[in-house]
Amino acid sequence: MTYVVTEDCIKCKYTDCVEVCPVDCFYEGENMLVINPSECIDCGVCEPECPAEAILPDTEDGLEKWLELNTKYSAQWPNITSQKSPPDDADEHKGETNKFEKYFSPEPGEGD
Repeated sequence: MTYVVTEDCIKCKYTDCVEVCPVDCFYEGENMLVINPSECIDCGVCEPECPAEAILPDTEDGLEKWLELNTKYSAQWPNITSQKSPPDDADEHKGETNKFEKYFSPEPGEGD
């Protein structure tokens, strides 16, 4: 099992999870974070820290797409290990549906 970041992170990109990760397995895209599944130690400390509830164990049904996306982009985006301020409009997008189709960007973020 590993944890994955899902659609709920898009346009919210809270980084509370990054601060508690003991193995620094988060990577930053332009408008979301991902977890490198081969680096994740399945400790689960990140899951309750996410205000958008975007982090889930990959054992839940229907997360294959997200496991694939996390794997792909964690190899391309820069590592992020410290908390940053969320986007100004993060709370407006919290709980929004169909965010992948509307907003996903394959562009990298800044990282640390």
